[in-house]
Amino acid sequence: MSVSNKPISINNISQANLPLPSDKDIEKLGWRTSNGEEKKLSDYRGKVLVLDFWATYCPPCLEEIPHLVNLQNKYRDQNFEVIGLHVGGEEDLPKVPAFIEKLKMNYTLAFPEDKLTNVLFGGQTAIPQTFVIDRNGNLVEKFVGYDLKVKNNLEKAVEQLLTK
Repeated sequence: MSVSNKPISINNISQANLPLPSDKDIEKLGWRTSNGEEKKLSDYRGKVLVLDFWATYCPPCLEEIPHLVNLQNKYRDQNFEVIGLHVGGEEDLPKVPAFIEKLKMNYTLAFPEDKLTNVLFGGQTAIPQTFVIDRNGNLVEKFVGYDLKVKNNLEKAVEQLLTK
């Protein structure tokens, strides 16, 4: 095995400046939906996906979620899906149902595998982190934080992928 193919320990991921993972690496990773279903990225082949990592205590998440609700409404019939991945920890869980109701979240709520979070975050701990994945399972965009620029670039990325 060459040095470049040597696996990096998850414990060391925060100390490394890693590129985005290869699509082959991330397609096996997944989450548990609020209904208890185990899902993998590979289950969503053929769809454009937005993975949004959020928590109830995150002000930028609060700003971003209405935009994600609008995207889900606008593109749901075009093989598009938003998955909201809660990373707020156990202490945040009791607040989630009221948060979902207040923001009228109309997309799948799930809880990511630690490995998925660690691999995609690449050592960054800020939220929201939003990832755009094309119909072939390729990771094409990553956004950290949320502002008008992110809003516009996220929408543009989704629209471009849906027209391909």
